[in-house]
Amino acid sequence: MPRSKNAVASRARRKGILKQAKGFYGKRKNVYTVAKNVLEKGLTYSYVGRKLKKREYRALWIARINAAVREEGMTYSQFINKCAVKGIELNRKVLADLAMNNPESFKAIVDQVK
Repeated sequence: MPRSKNAVASRARRKGILKQAKGFYGKRKNVYTVAKNVLEKGLTYSYVGRKLKKREYRALWIARINAAVREEGMTYSQFINKCAVKGIELNRKVLADLAMNNPESFKAIVDQVK
């Protein structure tokens, strides 16, 4: 019995990789082996980037809350601790948004915590 190479599936697999590599520069877009390696690395970066994005946004929110709270004469850690003690369960994203866009309502929260 002759050996079957399954050219249909192989071609489809290669075509899919090259389709994903569309827009890359030079050989990266049309040489299969190069495109496969670059695409694999790019997908790894995109996976890691999704995790880093969460980390970076949290750091941004903390910096914004800290800046707004220091104007009221507290530090970030004191504010978060007092929020937890008083039972104010607003997350950092919401607190940072209030600090940026509604400073008067954020000031009311800080006064409630003091």
